Amino acid sequence: MTATQTRSSVDERLKVPRDVRVSTIKGSRFRRNRIATIGMVAAFVLAAIPLLFVIGNVVVKGLPVVTTKFLVSDIPNNAAATELSSDCDTLRKYDPTAEGDDAAPVEKPQPGMGRAVVGTLITTALAALFAIPLGILAAIYLNEYGKQSRLARFIRFMTDVMTGVPSIVMGIFIYELWIVRFGFPRSALAASLALACLMLPIVVRSSEEMLKLVPNTLREASAGLGSRTWKTTLKVVLPAALPGLVSGSMLAVARAAGETAPVLFTIGAINKVAAAKTITGQSTTLSLQIYNMITNGGKLSPQMAWGAAFTLIAIVLILTTIARTVSARFVAR
Repeated sequence: MTATQTRSSVDERLKVPRDVRVSTIKGSRFRRNRIATIGMVAAFVLAAIPLLFVIGNVVVKGLPVVTTKFLVSDIPNNAAATELSSDCDTLRKYDPTAEGDDAAPVEKPQPGMGRAVVGTLITTALAALFAIPLGILAAIYLNEYGKQSRLARFIRFMTDVMTGVPSIVMGIFIYELWIVRFGFPRSALAASLALACLMLPIVVRSSEEMLKLVPNTLREASAGLGSRTWKTTLKVVLPAALPGLVSGSMLAVARAAGETAPVLFTIGAINKVAAAKTITGQSTTLSLQIYNMITNGGKLSPQMAWGAAFTLIAIVLILTTIARTVSARFVAR
């Protein structure tokens, strides 16, 4: 074989990309690798099936209920929702699809989840305002300053303990401290404090792990140029870890938005959308209304519960998308 032929054969082989991870595995190792790959794919599919089933069920049952009026209208009180199972007049008043034995129904108001949507946005925003900055600052101390000191190890240990504390315990704690001991009323602020306690350990641990992923060479290069630790953290480390910090924060927000137990003790109850706009007054959330509607019974309540569930998922998805988009553009700059 001439040199030209050898060169052409080599060029032909180079044109075809080869996966080194597969091409270097032979015999029994190749079979074990293939079995492990199939097992991982199967595990992923098995884990995705319940998720897809839940999301599909919520979309099928909740999407037809969600309209513009549903998102801005007041919620019927518990008595009216309970009467829907037997009272034709009340049923026709709140349910446009209902049929009764009496005369044709007149124009009737459509019930909605307006106050719950407003209350969810307010309590979640306040909880995020309390927990996310404090959690990121704690993670900065643990990873950039404290490292393996006694105080840092103690904070990590307590953070891990807080992560496993049931949410209802946080609700009781804020209820006893904020409402009973200090005498403040039940309000969106009290609920946001309970939700912030749940969010804080998630933000701390996820943020610390994201900061650990930033290469030390960036810190060393910044220090070599004469920058102090705080400036290196602010100008180098945080921008590099920003996408991960946003992901961890959104994970905490998603958990806070879907919590019910802390809200039961701290937020109270109101019946009008206008009343839900106050921070220090009684309010409600979508998760609390889902619980109330399911326990009420009747015909309308389950429909509204599915609509509230779809709305809650949509809110979390929208907030996550916006946060990721903003962080991606910030990093790109």
